Amino acid sequence: MALMISVSGIRGIFGTDLTPENLARFTAAYGTWINGGTVVLGRDSRVTGKLCEDIVAATLMSVGCDVIKVGIVPTPTVAMGVLKYNADGGIIISASHNPAEWNALKLLNSTSEFMDAEQGKEMLSINDSGKFSYKSYDQIGSLAADETLLEHHVNKILALPFIDPELIKASKFSVAVDAVNGAGSIAVPMLLEKMGVETVHKIHCEPNGIFPHNPEPLPEHLTEICDLVTSTGADLGVVTDPDADRLALVDNKGNLFGEEYTQAAVFDFILAKTPGPTTTNLSSSRIADEISEKYGQTCHRSKVGEINVVKKMQEVNAVVGGEGSGGIIVPDLHYGRDALVGIACVIQHLAEQKISSSELRAGYTDYFMSKNKIRLDELGRSAGEVLDVVKKRYTSLNPITEDGVKVDFEEGWVHLRKSNTEPIVRIYSEGKSPEAAEAFANRIFNLLKE
Repeated sequence: MALMISVSGIRGIFGTDLTPENLARFTAAYGTWINGGTVVLGRDSRVTGKLCEDIVAATLMSVGCDVIKVGIVPTPTVAMGVLKYNADGGIIISASHNPAEWNALKLLNSTSEFMDAEQGKEMLSINDSGKFSYKSYDQIGSLAADETLLEHHVNKILALPFIDPELIKASKFSVAVDAVNGAGSIAVPMLLEKMGVETVHKIHCEPNGIFPHNPEPLPEHLTEICDLVTSTGADLGVVTDPDADRLALVDNKGNLFGEEYTQAAVFDFILAKTPGPTTTNLSSSRIADEISEKYGQTCHRSKVGEINVVKKMQEVNAVVGGEGSGGIIVPDLHYGRDALVGIACVIQHLAEQKISSSELRAGYTDYFMSKNKIRLDELGRSAGEVLDVVKKRYTSLNPITEDGVKVDFEEGWVHLRKSNTEPIVRIYSEGKSPEAAEAFANRIFNLLKE
């Protein structure tokens, strides 16, 4: 696997693809792009995190940036730090849900959002040119630390007008946590305790970067937390990925909500208090539309990718947004995916509704997704040809071509997108049963065989 380079950063296996050399080069390009401003620097708990942090901090200083190190914190905490310090940018050293041997740079701009396409192109151009603004000894940047930023983030969540710790305390909740030994290991228990949760049951909450299971919060990786919920009688289980920007939920019966239903529960909570437009991406479930329509609102769709959701939210003035992978965006806090604010919203919702988490989940329509891919080398066609065939076949259904091709049927949908890293086209489909979701994907496979 080669180093993955995009407008939002670089990602690879440390020591092979991701090396100190390309870390320094890419960081120098970023520091040159922001013209030597202030940068908030955080990381997740990966074993290579401290080493990468030292390289990145020193490189930023060498191009005149003032660095504020905040240690092991969630990605959204770094975003909150950019806002707190009115900084020129932020860097999170985290490979998100990738395995432990990976690491990455995730790059924020001065608004605490991920860089957009135009900003990313400017920075990549600097990287390609090698023209970095290294400074002389008397012009290098400074280094400071803030060990209180996580508490600042949590306190900002508690200060939101729709979060009531006293009500939560009176509800005497018991919550189980699996933070996969990542950046949520300290953050999630801190949030729960400050919110007034009576009992917190923890597994894998040592921020040592040794992931006890595959860190992507998918059903096949989450059997332990499901068992913990049932064995302790917890009211809810919460799971975060290594940098705590994605959230998965487990109900009080030990059943997973489903990755799309984290977003549904938060949409439901926010819209009940602040009606307005919502936003998610084109590959997210129809449950987002159902919840929005319940409150007489429209769910607007964007291209896949957090920054694309954020831009659409700002365009339509959405009151809540996110992605079906468990990424919640509450603009009253900041424009970025944030598992901590997602947890707060769900627990507050349960306290106000006076229902169990299983009852909450049972109140939503069940949708099922199927995820497949087409290997272009085996098919003997280009991605453009594949997308064109599908678009022409379903012209009468007015396919959406903003991000690949998405076709909406009465009982479900199918969405095809070209991969930026592999010679494949991804096929996402959804229906009201697993068989129905798979059938939509099979329509595409059969069409391409003809």
